Amino acid sequence: MKKLFLLALVSLVASAVWAQSSKAVKWSFSSKKIANNTYEVHLTANIDGDYHMYAQDAGVEGPLPTSFTFTKNPLLSLNGKPAEKGKLVKKFESAWSGSVNYYEKTVDFVQVVKVKGTAKTNLSGKVEFMVCNEEQCLPPAEVPFSVNIGG
Repeated sequence: MKKLFLLALVSLVASAVWAQSSKAVKWSFSSKKIANNTYEVHLTANIDGDYHMYAQDAGVEGPLPTSFTFTKNPLLSLNGKPAEKGKLVKKFESAWSGSVNYYEKTVDFVQVVKVKGTAKTNLSGKVEFMVCNEEQCLPPAEVPFSVNIGG
């Protein structure tokens, strides 16, 4: 009985900590037509408080870089990886024994996509990220997304 109670307590605490990461960053997703059959998909992170979120190239091994996984869609073709638009901070952090790359407050990741034909479809996937402040890092989090494109 004690083991079952302990397992339930550990599971509850772990899920509460995991939920904190996704609460430290509020994501918004939108698309904008920039040319015939070409769209910019904006994946925007608003980072709460004194936390920072690592860039796609974190600079060193250790912190989890922000990454995007896109669901395959035969109606869409991606143009490279998402561009980062925001104030990139490069700073030495002793916890990682090197210079890291991160964003504070906000960063806009912009993925250019081309739609094949005139179909209305969506770009979906997930973003995985990690946030830290001067005292702690929260566990990595994943946020699914789906953005309407075309039509």
